[in-house]
Amino acid sequence: NCGGNITSDGGSIVTGRGVCWSIGQTPTIADSKTTDGTGAGSFTSSITGLTAGTTYYVRAYATYSAGTGYGNAILFHTELSNAGNITDIDGNVYHTINIGTQVWMVENLKTTKYRDGTAIPNVTDNTQWNNLTTGAYCDYNNTPSNSTTYGKLYNYFAVNDSRNIAPMGWHIPSDAEWTTLTTYLGGESVAGGKLKETGYIHWISPNTGATNETGFTALPGGNRIDNGNFGDIGIYGYWWSATESNTGNALLRDLENYASKVNSYSYDKNFGFSVRCVKD
Repeated sequence: NCGGNITSDGGSIVTGRGVCWSIGQTPTIADSKTTDGTGAGSFTSSITGLTAGTTYYVRAYATYSAGTGYGNAILFHTELSNAGNITDIDGNVYHTINIGTQVWMVENLKTTKYRDGTAIPNVTDNTQWNNLTTGAYCDYNNTPSNSTTYGKLYNYFAVNDSRNIAPMGWHIPSDAEWTTLTTYLGGESVAGGKLKETGYIHWISPNTGATNETGFTALPGGNRIDNGNFGDIGIYGYWWSATESNTGNALLRDLENYASKVNSYSYDKNFGFSVRCVKD
């Protein structure tokens, strides 16, 4: 359900109005559209015939004697009809999106428990965080409201725990699965822009190349380094893989506010990073 509001007709008669949509970022009435009456004022529109698991752009239009005017384009995603929403053991709900052959969560993980119901320790003390050899999570800056938007930050020991932090039917992506994603999107040099949320509500300008055409909606949740200090919120988003690089380090992917690329790095297992899950 959609619609618009024509606040001024500029002295001309509005002969047609509605919304138009497409997978392109600037839909026009040459694309799919509704026809929802005439004249100024508000109207409602019903969009049908959408494809599941697809990112669309929609904007209102009004046609009058001089041509057609448009409102701002709004992005939305349709979920896979066979996937639906996922709920973790804490009751947090995650949306899903298909990208190529994979199905991903749209939000970062927020669980405070392993799959068997065991609590994951919330470690706030910097020294304790630095000395951990077992699983833990934290909120960015130890502020729970940050996790509402960005999800929790987990050390690798939580990611690799046999009790599983991913909901049933889901798992932490391996390094190879991250590569499958970036390869499908045209390679690491351009995939980041296709994964990042658009605009500057969460990403600090310039948010280079961001289109979010995949619907992945990557956010810059920052990190907690091995000494316990927090940093990079608004600038970087970091996501663990399930793959170790050596006994002390594991592989991850990160996105930046000033680049369209996806970076691959190896970091100390005591670092705290975001987690995205992929469907089994």
